[in-house]
Amino acid sequence: MEQHLLKDDACDGVLLLRVNRPERRNALTKQLVLDIAAALETAAAAREIRSVIITGDDRAFSAGADIHEVNERGLAAILDEERLAAWRAIEAFPKPLIAAVRGFAFGAGNELAMMCDLVVAGEGARFGQPEVKIGGMAGDGGTQRLPRLVGRQMAAKMLLTGAPISAAEAKDAGLVCDVVADDKVVETALDLARGIVRNAPVSVAATKALIRRSDEAGLADGLRCEREALLSVFQSDDRIEGMRAFAEKRPPSWSGC
Repeated sequence: MEQHLLKDDACDGVLLLRVNRPERRNALTKQLVLDIAAALETAAAAREIRSVIITGDDRAFSAGADIHEVNERGLAAILDEERLAAWRAIEAFPKPLIAAVRGFAFGAGNELAMMCDLVVAGEGARFGQPEVKIGGMAGDGGTQRLPRLVGRQMAAKMLLTGAPISAAEAKDAGLVCDVVADDKVVETALDLARGIVRNAPVSVAATKALIRRSDEAGLADGLRCEREALLSVFQSDDRIEGMRAFAEKRPPSWSGC
């Protein structure tokens, strides 16, 4: 059976996952979502992996959910708790997750990108939630994440018209962090990941968790959690090593503790 999720060996602490369904523009089946969640679960437990990149191919990051599968399964596809649990597991991945997007990121593909901490887009990339065009609606978090990322007006335009936006528009709106030449997308994502990997794992994990919490909690609650996390980080071995390495003018040797 053809593998629909390819894994490049972790290099410099970075794991690269490639969605591999080119004949369907990397449309996401239930099994593919489960495979991504399983790969991230393994990566979360692997100390040598410090960051993960998800990408597709030069035509598509992912064109969305596999419509043929949805039509065949009917309501069962919407009510599938196993699939929903996989989406939740992807969102809960504790290490930095980067989307490297070329071509289409539509529907569930855009929702997958939005679950990532950083999104690098090629100049030819396009982002959209076109579900209303075929009588559906964004259902893997798009109606909630998109307004938080791009603002209510832009989100409403994308969700209600189904019209895609360009990579440049996505960057202006805050949906992506960098727009680069299409052939530089994965390379740029790898550079970002390596930059993150050079930092203290404890600090990075705490910071990621707090950024995510800012989407879900009020300011007072978020600030309280920030102080609690800061206290924990300050007492970590990594913080002591980082300060010592700075004073001794040498690269730090992180333990992740």
